[in-house]
Amino acid sequence: MHGFIFGIYPYIALSVLLIGSVARYERDPFTWKSSSSQLLRRRQLILGSVLFHVGVLTIFVGHLFGLLTPLPLIEALGISHEAKQILAVAVGGVAGVMALGGGILLIHRRLADPRIRATSSTMDIVILALLLLQLCLGLLTIIISVQNIDGGEMVKFMQWAQAIFTFDTNAASYTEGAPLLFQLHIFLGLTIFTLFPFSRLVHMLSAPVRYLWRPGYQIVRTKKRGLKHPAE
Repeated sequence: MHGFIFGIYPYIALSVLLIGSVARYERDPFTWKSSSSQLLRRRQLILGSVLFHVGVLTIFVGHLFGLLTPLPLIEALGISHEAKQILAVAVGGVAGVMALGGGILLIHRRLADPRIRATSSTMDIVILALLLLQLCLGLLTIIISVQNIDGGEMVKFMQWAQAIFTFDTNAASYTEGAPLLFQLHIFLGLTIFTLFPFSRLVHMLSAPVRYLWRPGYQIVRTKKRGLKHPAE
């Protein structure tokens, strides 16, 4: 079972994420959205959304570069495993608390308001609950990380993640003997990847980055002759 979860399940999760996302975009493009409920309880939404998104994006980028940066490159840069571990604990801890606080506000808003609850799908609730559980597991792993500040456990998970992407058949061996809390954290993360294409999380792949460099104004014209739109 250990070999399946850490050696085979990652490929299943990543395949479902990739193929499922492409299939959903091609077959059901009108469902590819975040389904915003901004008109209802706007203040709580803004606070919770900002905290949650900033925290989660920081964690995601940290995990991406932290796990997939080759060890020889880190050593060549003169960054010790201990220093990397301390940075991960500090940044991850702050970002995790932010994301957890924002997530609690969001799920409370979604469950406590009957109008918002009525417009929420089962998957909306499930995926948000799983993300909150994942954040709790991640914050709990900090306790173990602080006790092993030399970075030994971190190196194992870096080797495991990089072995997955290099198709190393012995990838699962790198996580053998790792604390159960870390293993649960990885398993739940892979499960979230599997559910990704079937949830509103797909809107992450359509982030409006192009708005950062578009012109700050728009010209709106009417089709009726002799009339001008007020925004022109």
